This record gives sequence, C-alpha cells and structure tokens, in this order.
Amino acid sequence: MFCEQCEQTASGQGCHQWGACGKSPEVNALQDLLIHCLRGLSQVALQARELGQNTHEADVFTCEALFATMTNVNFSTKCFTEYIQRAIALRENLKTQLPPIEWSDLANFTPDFDDDLVQQGKDIEYDFISKSASNVDIFSLKLTVTYGIKGLASYAFHAQELGQEDDKLYAFCHEALAAINRQDLSLNDWVNLALKVGEMNLRAMELLDAGNTGTYGHPTPTLVPLSAKKGKAILVSGHDLKQLGELLKQTENTGILVYTHGELLPAHGYPKLKQKYPHLYGHYGTAWQNQTKEFAKFPGPILMTTNCLMPPHESYINKLFTVGPVGWNGITHLPSPNLIPDYSPIIQKALEMPGFAEDGELRQVTTGFARNAVLSVAGEVIEAVKRGNIRHFFLVGGCDGAKPDRNYYTEFVEKVPQDCVVLTLACGKFRFFDKELGDINGIPRLMDVGQCNDAYSAIQIALALANAFDVGVNQLPLSMILSWYEQKAVAILLTLLHLGIQNIRLGPTLPAFISPNVFKLLSEKYNLKAIATPDEDLAACLG
Repeated sequence: MFCEQCEQTASGQGCHQWGACGKSPEVNALQDLLIHCLRGLSQVALQARELGQNTHEADVFTCEALFATMTNVNFSTKCFTEYIQRAIALRENLKTQLPPIEWSDLANFTPDFDDDLVQQGKDIEYDFISKSASNVDIFSLKLTVTYGIKGLASYAFHAQELGQEDDKLYAFCHEALAAINRQDLSLNDWVNLALKVGEMNLRAMELLDAGNTGTYGHPTPTLVPLSAKKGKAILVSGHDLKQLGELLKQTENTGILVYTHGELLPAHGYPKLKQKYPHLYGHYGTAWQNQTKEFAKFPGPILMTTNCLMPPHESYINKLFTVGPVGWNGITHLPSPNLIPDYSPIIQKALEMPGFAEDGELRQVTTGFARNAVLSVAGEVIEAVKRGNIRHFFLVGGCDGAKPDRNYYTEFVEKVPQDCVVLTLACGKFRFFDKELGDINGIPRLMDVGQCNDAYSAIQIALALANAFDVGVNQLPLSMILSWYEQKAVAILLTLLHLGIQNIRLGPTLPAFISPNVFKLLSEKYNLKAIATPDEDLAACLG
C-alpha cells in the first residue's frame, strides 16, 4: 500500500505495510480504486452538466464516497465494494442520457467485479504513482488537491444533510477530480487549483454553518458537565449534529441520557438542541485517539457518526454502532433512508446495559463561543485591546493525535501570558480544554469556537475585528498555531491560504505529501512555517 494522507503516516513518510490509522492494505486498495472510478464519474457528470442534464444524485454520492475515504471513517471492504459498484452504475446511467460521445479510458474504465478488486486497486495506485513520478512537485500538489477535496466533500455532505447546497460546489468537486489525471497543467496551475479548493471549502463551511445555525440556533456560551449522572446512557461521537439531533428526538421520554464525545462537545452550545432535549446531558472523554480506553469504560452503547473511528477493541465492539459513511466489518451499521436512521437498536442496547450507577463529582467546561457570541461583546474586546488589557490573540486549534510531541500545544497554551486570549476549535482543544485560564475584565481567556468546520466562525471573527480596527487580518495582534491530522485540516489550511493569511505555524510535523519545493514556495509567499518550541514561537509571535 501507499498512503500518506494523514499526519501520523509511518515514519513521517508514508504507510506501506499497514495504515497507522488501522487501515488494511486491502481497504487502501479499494479506496484508491473508488477514487479512480469517481474521477471517471466526474468526467461524465461534467459533460452531462454542459448538456443540461440533472446530476444531483451523482453529486451527492461523490461527496459521500469521498468522505468515506478519509482517515478514520470507513474500514469496511464490503462498503467500498458497494461504493465502487454504485459509482460505475451512476456513471453509466448518466451516459444513457447523453448523445454518443467518445469517452476517455478513465470514463470507460470498469473494474472486473468477478476478479480481485483489491489487486485492481493496487494496479491503479501503481499506475498513478508511476505516471506522476517524473515531477515530484506536481505530484505533491495533485495529492494536496485530492486530500483537500476530501475535506471539502465532508463539509458539503454535512451541509446537504441540513438542506444547504450549492451547485457550484458539486461542479468544482467534479472539475478537481477530473483534473487529477491531467498531464498538461503547470506547477502554477496546480497551485492555483489547490487555492481554489480552499476558496470552495470556505463556501462549504459557510453552508454548513448556515445549516447548523439555521436548524439549531447560534451557539451561546454553555457550561457542559464532564461528569457522569446516574442512569442509562448513550455516547455519540463524531461531528454530525443532524444525526445527534435525530437520536435525541428518538430517545425522548426513554429515561436515557445522551453524552457527547470528541468533536460533538460544541453541540451543547446550540440552544435548539439543549433547550428542546434536556436529556442531552454532558460530555464524556476527550479526543478521538483516546477512544479505545474511554469507550471500554462507558456503560452504554456508542454511536459513531463521522470520522474519528479507530479499530475497535473486542471489549466494546458489540456495543458500537455506525451511521452515514462510517463503517467497520462486524459493527452494526444503521441505514439512513431519507437521512433518518432507525435508532431503536441502539436504544434497546442502552436499556439492556447498566448505565452509570451513581453521579460523578461535578466538573464542567464552557463551549459555545462561536462568532455571534464573540462578536456580541466585540465592543468590549476592542476597548480591552485599545486600553492594553488584551495584548494578543492566539488561535490554537486543529486536529489532535496520539504523538507525544502534540504536548507542544498544551505547553504553549499554559505559557500564554495573562494579558492574552486563546481561541480554540476542533479536537486539538482537548490538549487544554479544561485548563482554568481565568478572564480579562470578564472576557474569558480561553474560548471554544466549536468544531473544525467552525474555522468559518473563527475567520468571521478575525475579519470583523480587522474591520473594526481598520486593518488587514495580517495586521491584527493575532497568531494562528495549528495542529493537523486529516484531510479536513488540509482543506481548512488551503482556505486560510486562499484568504491570504500569513505567518501560520503548523505542526506537530509537516505533511509528508508536501514536497520541499512546494513547502518552500508556500513559505516564501505566506510565511507558512513549522512549529518550533512553545517558548520560541511565543517570543516570535509577541515580538
């Protein structure tokens, strides 16, 4: 196998024997085969669009299938076989609606479903790498575009669940996928395409934000219990507010308390979730990489809604359920006709299991500092800056992971001076989310903006402050210290670069798929740099 799409890729170079995420070579090969088939589907979908045909089914499927190939989403060979079959079926169905066209080999490619699909995927992978090997920098950018599109597609998928779509997003996904096999584009063309991914990802995050806030209200600062409460319990992990909401609806009046895990902590800040469903009780556990020990101890069933699934341990695999694009061979997958799963199996499991025997000692954290909450006190923030009470803002956020050097982010936040404010988002916050940093004249020094997609909210906060101070974003007393792990982070980084944001510090290691020359180019244009030590980076940021 060959995979280098996440931060924890083996030796910082690439996984060749087995995925560091737990992905088998067989699953990797089927994912590569699926991506190849999606490229062919995209070519046909683009032609169909030009001729005025409806491609919506293929559009939504492409986003879901791309999402399934992201790190820690789907590990099921059965699921990927079905995705490949459907990609070909959708492609051929579109062809029947078009006049006779001389299609490319890619648009005509059909796997032999009676033969070994895994080997066919390996052959496709080898062919793609071989054809790209002549120019490592262009290959690097092709991978960057591919991984960025995966992140974009995941946000578009969630937005579509909530009724928010933009046809231009779907068209661009097809354009980018269709372009991957092209050999006629220059290095500059690929740089521009990567930045275009960032631009379109901003739109995808905007749509998802509209879906989340339009459905559940704008987040407000909310205290969330980290301790257990006596009673039956269900744990929900991932990112999907839609599926959390559906579970809450189906568990009303059952006596079951619902806990969030990982990136669903910010769900507690949405008023129409918390107010309507008081049995949305608290948050259990920390970041995704700790789930093996945390899930084993949870006395109820667990629902995985999106990425962040790790290879499950036998101690809890029988109480684990998946939904949407998430899958693992042997785990019960709940189908979602019309986006609404039947959660009765997980509810029954919760009633059968013991739940928490007693209340835990109360501990709380605050979430819900999205853009409306922060900008509602923007006047106070601006005055605090003008008076010198607030010297600097740090955005310390992104993906968490298992590597010990991620302790950098904990140490960094602990060392941030008392006259500085820390904004955070995504699961990287679990390195420090429960730290008591106090406040500056009533303004909290640690503010949780939300999930990774709430980078949109953070961007809007930065733009509003820049407008208030009549300066560009790069002139604000603001530093971005980012951690990355998977492909959503790639898409967000490309969005920040598209916006021209400079001086971003990225860690804990640089992406293996970024060649030295490409990183040099980004460093020269955007002053993008790797993290150093907390002391060195703080000194540099504060001047």
